[in-house]
Amino acid sequence: FARKQTVAPKVLDVNDTVAGMLKILRRLIGEDIDLLWMPGAGLWPVKIDPSQIDQILANLCVNARDAIDGVGKVTIETENMAFDAAYCAVHPGVTLGEYVMLAVSDDGCGMPKEVLDHLFEPFFTTKEVGMGTGLGLATVYGIVKQNEGFISVYSEPERGTTLKIYLPRFAGEVVESIAASALETPKGSGETVLLVEDDGVILNVGQAILEGLGYRVLTAVTPGEALRQAEAHAAEIELLITDVVMPEMNGRDLSKLIRDIKPGLKCLFTSGYTANVIAHRGVLDEGVHFLQKPFSVKDMGFKVREVLESE
Repeated sequence: FARKQTVAPKVLDVNDTVAGMLKILRRLIGEDIDLLWMPGAGLWPVKIDPSQIDQILANLCVNARDAIDGVGKVTIETENMAFDAAYCAVHPGVTLGEYVMLAVSDDGCGMPKEVLDHLFEPFFTTKEVGMGTGLGLATVYGIVKQNEGFISVYSEPERGTTLKIYLPRFAGEVVESIAASALETPKGSGETVLLVEDDGVILNVGQAILEGLGYRVLTAVTPGEALRQAEAHAAEIELLITDVVMPEMNGRDLSKLIRDIKPGLKCLFTSGYTANVIAHRGVLDEGVHFLQKPFSVKDMGFKVREVLESE
């Protein structure tokens, strides 16, 4: 279905293209919704038809607008991302290489898993008749595939949605390979980590990564289970890694309760939402350690050491 339109790809800076669309996007989403633009620094070039970026942005912003009832916020951000073989092994659908990420987040109604599974199907829509065709995301998917990119979606009912589009870095001039930047990932030396994550798959991946890096891992799927683990193993736990957004209790509140059991415990928060979005919702305080999902072995390795060695 990802039909090919006649396109005129050119090498461009996605930040410039987004900046040029902001006025139109603000008009599209209306005045009750704030549009936040957070461009990443030193963005790599990509080769794509600029009108396709416009189409992606328009579609994603309209979807974000429709998810928000009344007032709300839509955030657009960009960032360079590199995925290595280890990362691709545990994240199906991700291709090895260097990408420019374009993320559009909203703080709207979010989506349950059964909707996420059909998200990119043509004509699949949750909108009422007359409210939209459901072609928007299928169009976005077609454009991204045509440009050899991929998409990841993170959403929870009532918490909002983040759609991340990854477009391959344009490698016209000699690009430093990922190998060159592959600083040795720091390893642990048997420290005990309590990992809290309500998604079973991500929990297993996180546990595998941490154990591979030399940490001892205790896991919990719910905040309640995490508290039981903390009480049973208070003496040896040196680090709490917790998802920020969970059904029973958010990660910040959980970390406070666990710190009552073990004062001064180091904490690392993770989320599929971006750090900017999390900070704006006030779910996390300034200056806390944060790791965005999905994360690579390298991200996790460096971040965990950074937190363990922090004052």
